Amino acid sequence: MSPRLSVEQASESTPLLAAGDIAPTADPEISEATTLIDEPSSSSSNEVDPDDKPLPVAQILVLCYARWVEPVAFFSIFPYISKMAQENGNLADADVGFYSGLIESLFSLTQMAVMILWGRAADRFGRKPVLVFSLVGVTLATAMFGMAKTISQMILFRCLAGVFAGTIVTIRTMISEHSTVKTQARAFSWFAFAGNLGILFGPLIGGALADPAGQYPGLFGNIQFFKDYPYALPSFAVGAIGVTAVLVTAFLAEETLKKDIFGGGSDTEESDAPAKPAPMTTWDLLKSPGVPIVLYTYGHVMLLAQSYTAIVPVFWFTRIDLGGLGFTPLQISLLMGLNGLAQAIWILLVFPPLQHRIGTNGVLRVCAIAYPFFFAVCPFFSVLLRYGGSTGETIFWFITPVLLCLGCGVSMSFTAIQLALNDASPSPVTLGTLNALALSLVSGVRSFSPALFASLFAISARTQWLWGYAIWVLMVLLALGYTVVSRYMPDYDELRRQRERRELDEDGLLNVGGLTGVTIAGAEAYTE
Repeated sequence: MSPRLSVEQASESTPLLAAGDIAPTADPEISEATTLIDEPSSSSSNEVDPDDKPLPVAQILVLCYARWVEPVAFFSIFPYISKMAQENGNLADADVGFYSGLIESLFSLTQMAVMILWGRAADRFGRKPVLVFSLVGVTLATAMFGMAKTISQMILFRCLAGVFAGTIVTIRTMISEHSTVKTQARAFSWFAFAGNLGILFGPLIGGALADPAGQYPGLFGNIQFFKDYPYALPSFAVGAIGVTAVLVTAFLAEETLKKDIFGGGSDTEESDAPAKPAPMTTWDLLKSPGVPIVLYTYGHVMLLAQSYTAIVPVFWFTRIDLGGLGFTPLQISLLMGLNGLAQAIWILLVFPPLQHRIGTNGVLRVCAIAYPFFFAVCPFFSVLLRYGGSTGETIFWFITPVLLCLGCGVSMSFTAIQLALNDASPSPVTLGTLNALALSLVSGVRSFSPALFASLFAISARTQWLWGYAIWVLMVLLALGYTVVSRYMPDYDELRRQRERRELDEDGLLNVGGLTGVTIAGAEAYTE
C-alpha cells in the first residue's frame, strides 16, 4: 500500500480523486481517518518549509511604528514631570522626587495588574482589535495628562495610560507570529531598535514643547491657554502621534491569530467533528516545560537592565570623591547618546548574525558572561579619576567611551530573551498570554527597582562603604546570578519535538474517536 498522504501535504492543489476519501469532509483529521487508499502526491517534493517563509517587511514596519509610539508616550513626560508635580502640588524641593517616582511606580503597577487580561483578550478576540483599542486608550490618556492641575489628576491620567497596556504585549505577539525561527532575530532586532528610537524621541518632544509660553515667548507668549496649561502642548503632540499610529494599525496591520487553532467553521462541522483540545489555563501555561526558567531569566535580565538604568545617571553626576564620575549635564547627555548609538549597532548589526551562528541560548550565555565584567569596570572608571591625577584622567577619556560601547553589547540579551520566550511557548494560541505574563513581571520589576537601586547608590555614596563602591559589588553579584541561571536554559529543539509528539498523540486520539463515530453510524444504518 502506498504511503498515507499527510495533513500538511494535502492542500487546495491536491487532486480531488487522488486521496480516495470515502466521505470527504472539511476537517482534515476526519478526512484522513476515512481514507482507504492514498496515492503519493506529486507536489510533496515541492513542499516549502514553513521556516523559509520570507519576513513580511511591510507588516513588521507597521508594528515597529506602533512600538515606537509606546516609549514616546512613556518617556515624553520625563523632562517636565518633576516641575509639573512641584507646581501642581506646591511641593518642597525635597518632596518632588518622591511624588514623581510615585506617579511612575503606580503606572507600572497598573500595567502589571492588567497585562495578563490584555494577553487573554488578544488570544480570544484577536491581536488587531486589542492593539487598536489599546492605542486609542493610550493616546487619549497621554493627551489628557498635560491638562492635569493637581497631583491626583496626574496620578489618574498616568494610571489610565497604564490600564491600556495591551499595545506592547500585542505587538510582541504579532511580530512573533509574523516571523519564523529563521527570521525572528531580524524582526525583533527591528522591534528593539524602534523602542530605542522611542526612548530617544520621547524626551526630546517633551523637553522641546513643555512650557511653550516660557520657552518661545515670541510664538506662544500671548496665548493664555499655554500659560494656564504649560504642559498641554507636548501631551497634545504625543497624542497626535498616537492618532497616526491608530490609523496606521487599523488600516494596514493584518490579524495574525488563526481562529481555527481550537476549531472553527460552521456549527454542523463542529457537531460532527471530534472535540478539540481546550485552551490552556494560565496555571497550566506556567507549568509547561521550559516556561518557568525562561520567565525567571526574563525577569532577572530586566532587573539588571532597570537597576543599571536607575544607577548610571546618578553615578555619572555624583562627585568623584563620593564614588561617582562628576560629569556635567552636557557630558551626561553626550555619553547617553553614545550608549544609545552603541546599543542600536549591537542590536541591528551584530545580534542577527550572532544569533544565527550560536543560537538564542548562546547569545544569552555570552551576555551573561559579559555582564559581571561590565558592572565591575564601572567603579574602575571612578578610581582612575579619583586617584590617577592628570594621567588617570587622560587614560579615563581614552578608554571609557570604548569600554562603554563594548559593554552595551549586553543589550543583546533583551532581544535574545524575547526569542527564548517565543520558542518556549507551548502553542501559538498561548503566545499572547505568555508575553503578558513576562511583561507583567517586567512591570513589577520596574515599579520598585528605580527607587530601590537609586537609594542604595545614595546610601553607598553617603556612608562611603567600600569607598562608595558597595553598590557595584551588589550589581556584580546580581549579574553572576544571571551567569549561573543562563546555563540552565531549555533546549528549544527538544521542546519543539515534545510538542510535536504530543500533538501527534492528541491527533491519534481524535482520529480514533472520529473513525469510531463513522463506524457506529454505518452499523446503525446497515441495521435499519
